[in-house]
Amino acid sequence: MFYWRTTIASDGDACAVDLGFTGRSAGRGSGPYAGLNLGGHVGDDAADVEGNRTALAHEIDLPRERLVLMNQVHGADVVEVDGPWTGEPPAVDGVVTRATDLALAALVADCVPVLLHDARAGVVGAVHAGRPGMLAGIVGRAVAAMRDLGATAVSATVGPSVCGRCYEVPADMAQVAARTSAASAARSWSGTPAIDVAAGVVEQLAEAGVAVQWVPGCSRESGDLYSYRRDGRTGRFAGFVAQRRASA
Repeated sequence: MFYWRTTIASDGDACAVDLGFTGRSAGRGSGPYAGLNLGGHVGDDAADVEGNRTALAHEIDLPRERLVLMNQVHGADVVEVDGPWTGEPPAVDGVVTRATDLALAALVADCVPVLLHDARAGVVGAVHAGRPGMLAGIVGRAVAAMRDLGATAVSATVGPSVCGRCYEVPADMAQVAARTSAASAARSWSGTPAIDVAAGVVEQLAEAGVAVQWVPGCSRESGDLYSYRRDGRTGRFAGFVAQRRASA
């Protein structure tokens, strides 16, 4: 079920933080969605998607309603959440919280999932950062939202996404991205202009004073990850983060 997962142990009064990225090694999907597809707007059977979401919540020891997903729109809006949504999820690409036993998730299939955490302050966040989000500064806005909630030492875990070698784009699009983040400038396997969105996101996080852990992996190159760039019609994998209050 998990492509990568870890737990940051509690330290004194600090929360433990559970975070990870799902893979395709388990799940109810079939055809182009085979495996643990968590995307609800990609054409997969709704019951299978909900079953996969419930299975993920179970694996991270939470009720299904405590797994919080966004209505992602490739924007730069970030909201605070303190519990399950009432009604439909808002159209945002970043969520932050001080709540415990609440898993925040970002769904991707080439875009960059970013998990933010400050266990000492008790604040975590999840961000969906595609090319438009990188250009709009979504990660910087999410970090600022965490600091508004009291975070002082934010760390980021950046998940697997399409790499620069596999994200060929028109030259003018690559130039626009490079003007926003020089680190995003890349060349494809065939030497054509490309964008490394994750490198751009990592550069923006570093500029915001955030410590970064970058989990290796290219979604287009790995069969254990969904990739729109590779397959077109496909599912979505998730990055998730949840904090657990230290036991008394």
